[in-house]
Amino acid sequence: MNNWKTCQSTLGVFFQDASLLEQALTHSSYLNEDPDFPLPCNERLEFLGDAVLNFVIGEQLYREFPQLTEGDLTTMRASLVCHKTLAQIAFSLNLGHYLLLGHGEEANSGRERQSNLENALEAVIGAIFLDQGIDRTREFIISQFGPVMTKLKKGKIIFNYKKYLQELAQSKGLASPTYRVLKASGPDHDRQFVIEVFVKDKALGQGTGKNKKEAEMAAARSAWEIIMNEEDGIDLFPKNTN
Repeated sequence: MNNWKTCQSTLGVFFQDASLLEQALTHSSYLNEDPDFPLPCNERLEFLGDAVLNFVIGEQLYREFPQLTEGDLTTMRASLVCHKTLAQIAFSLNLGHYLLLGHGEEANSGRERQSNLENALEAVIGAIFLDQGIDRTREFIISQFGPVMTKLKKGKIIFNYKKYLQELAQSKGLASPTYRVLKASGPDHDRQFVIEVFVKDKALGQGTGKNKKEAEMAAARSAWEIIMNEEDGIDLFPKNTN
């Protein structure tokens, strides 16, 4: 049986309603094998935690970097609230140890799976928010993301737009972006490349650079920022109606 007191001690958060923490660490596979379990799985808490996490990180960046544009802030937030960072924080908190998993998920290394860890962390954040409110949740988030925030402020995090674009396309069930050279000009010692990036056969952005790598990164940034603004009416990836 899980020791929820030890888990709370590791988190540094002591719940008024400990069942919220238990729910946050209940994987759907556990309910498939024990339908009489009194709590739901962690998916709804994960949804809530994701929203709270993005709000808190966004607010923190807004305060820390008053000189940055909306696009730059969006990029920073994406670099912080990424799959790898969430899983690493969940691992450091030993959340995998406390997960309630079905036997099949357990046998398939479910406690170490990145998606399970990051989902568990977001669900825990949702549980803290419901149990103790936004101020305590903000303290928890900032304490866990503090080292990454410090690296960001010191310029030690490189914004890999090609990686961001690929992850974004994959999250929408699309193939990886492709890049095409539109133009190469200038002498060998001072070349200039113009590259266009395509996602789902749509040209989404162009970039210019002194080499192909630099131009591809610029094109990826352009496309990534366009996709991130889909809510403004740009329907790049309509759902399959077949």
